[in-house]
Amino acid sequence: MAELIAKSPLEGQAPLTRAGLTLSMVAPRSIWSLALYPGADPGPALGLPGLRFPAPGESVTEGDVSLIWTGREQAFLLGMAPPAGLSAQVAVTDQSGAWAGLRLAGRGEEGAEAALSRLVPLDLRLRAFPLGRVARTALNHINAIVWRRDEAGFTLFVPRSMAFSAWHEIAVVLDRLAARESGRGRG
Repeated sequence: MAELIAKSPLEGQAPLTRAGLTLSMVAPRSIWSLALYPGADPGPALGLPGLRFPAPGESVTEGDVSLIWTGREQAFLLGMAPPAGLSAQVAVTDQSGAWAGLRLAGRGEEGAEAALSRLVPLDLRLRAFPLGRVARTALNHINAIVWRRDEAGFTLFVPRSMAFSAWHEIAVVLDRLAARESGRGRG
């Protein structure tokens, strides 16, 4: 019988740095989808230490564990397995193998916001998309979850089958920004 080995969807992909920005793969970690049952209390009864169910468009983080909003009465639990008994209030599914994580960070001349704004139909500037903000949107033609983890960048989740396409889309933008930057220095 063949032995299957779990691999990242971007296995072997080295980080890409252009125009002061770095695109990298997020180390694989557990991703659990939590979908509230009708009438379920999303409060502290979830039994997640220091966490509450996120409101639309937000994330809640305590240490290495995060709950990020992913849709109406849905969230991803990152960094830990769901506690025992949680399934009495929410539908719990392991999504670890279904999603890929990318990180775009760096300030560069324009920053990660400006680079992603070429692909995402949202205002990603810090004042409009503050720390902890999450949106489910399109990354060009790819379904994506965009999460502002810090001022310097974003974590993006895309379906595993679209990981290389998402990488390529962002890499093209970074190449164009780098070409524009190098063209300015010739003048």
